Amino acid sequence: MSIASGAKLVFIAGQVACGAEGTTVGEGDLAAQVEQCYLNIGTALAEAGGSFDDVAKLTVYVVDWTPDKMPLLLEGVTRAADRLGTTPVPPATLLGVAALDIPEHLVEIEATAVFD
Repeated sequence: MSIASGAKLVFIAGQVACGAEGTTVGEGDLAAQVEQCYLNIGTALAEAGGSFDDVAKLTVYVVDWTPDKMPLLLEGVTRAADRLGTTPVPPATLLGVAALDIPEHLVEIEATAVFD
């Protein structure tokens, strides 16, 4: 559960594993793509004046999800946390999907944040 208060709601549309140059990061590597998605969200939050401390909820979409993929997902979150200097684990919903925007993308993550 997340209880948020603040005056500014920020909705970050689904982030995929694209680097600054616009190409897919970690093709075929779920952990690397999760890490890049979190880094992209971190960048968007910073541009809006916030951080992962302001995130009230995440929604994670994973292509062809099965529970045996959980260690890779958590590895990506851990690597992102190390790079971001925070623990980005607010409440989240995880959904398995058949496909995303392009076949190379294995995960997409959207965030809702509340800023003071």
